Amino acid sequence: MDPITQGALGAALPQSTWAKRSGLRNSHAALAGFLGMIGGMAADLDILIYSDTDPLLFLTYHRQFTHSLFFIPFGGLIVALFVHWILGRRWQLSFWQTVLLCSLGYATHALLDAATSFGTMLFWPLIETRYSWSIISIVDPLFTLPLVLSVALAAVRNEPRLARIGLVWALVYLGAGWFQHQGAREIAANLAASRGHAPLRFEIKPSFGNILVWRSVYETEDKFFIDAVRAGIGPKVYKGTSVSKLNPARDFPWLKPNSQQARDIDRFDHFSDGFSAVDPVNPNRIVDVRYSFVPNEINALFSIELASDAGLTKHVRYETHRERAREQFGRLWQMLIDWTAGK
Repeated sequence: MDPITQGALGAALPQSTWAKRSGLRNSHAALAGFLGMIGGMAADLDILIYSDTDPLLFLTYHRQFTHSLFFIPFGGLIVALFVHWILGRRWQLSFWQTVLLCSLGYATHALLDAATSFGTMLFWPLIETRYSWSIISIVDPLFTLPLVLSVALAAVRNEPRLARIGLVWALVYLGAGWFQHQGAREIAANLAASRGHAPLRFEIKPSFGNILVWRSVYETEDKFFIDAVRAGIGPKVYKGTSVSKLNPARDFPWLKPNSQQARDIDRFDHFSDGFSAVDPVNPNRIVDVRYSFVPNEINALFSIELASDAGLTKHVRYETHRERAREQFGRLWQMLIDWTAGK
């Protein structure tokens, strides 16, 4: 999720469990929260692993080893090595107490990321599967703001119970996301059945910033079908579109199989778990159809673009797309405020 949410949840766990100690100048909750916050955000330092020549390198390492559950004690130790001599020792913590608090914060990061839809390698290096429970958006103010408030109040008032309220809120909201996910999946399955389809795979993901409207992507033999469904209050289907599945030999007949661009397509397709397609508005662009700001449209959040005149060693170009965010948010907002049930 976003760094603010990761930091807030990272702070909440050590705040909730750290007992009052007179030696900490009555600031135990603030100190524990601050160390946990740093630990809670540290796993995303993997974004520093990138290459100026290989635009897809970061896809390999983001949410990989730094997000593994096995890396938690090492992550907490590394963070503590940087912050103990500045903060921990000054506030009368032993080094291993600093390690514990940083590790508690670090431990929340991967699990929260796995609750989103981008995929996290929880058990690397034993298993390289990317786990994504898809029960919350990567940005959700209704989840984040109460959590931030509880952590801040716990620090100001030096009261761990306030941080526990934030943790309870986080668990309740994630539970609500799971419940909504199940409802959205049922609606999407009924929609596919009404079309006479027997999907090979389903992907149900929350749309941006909420757990009310969901993106449904299902796969048939030759196509992906993309729709939006509203679960819970005012259940509804917002029918979308379909697109042919990626077939490099058909879609890029000029592409040489031994070229770097061909290898990059394989890498991107692996990252997108096979949910790749040619962008309907740009025949040289490949998108991950699982993601779009408007849940029943194909408006890629990111893509790779090929060039027919590229040499054998030339990489694809990786791009992000935020050009029409305001316009797209308007269409999503209309779905969010549409309380009328029906299809």
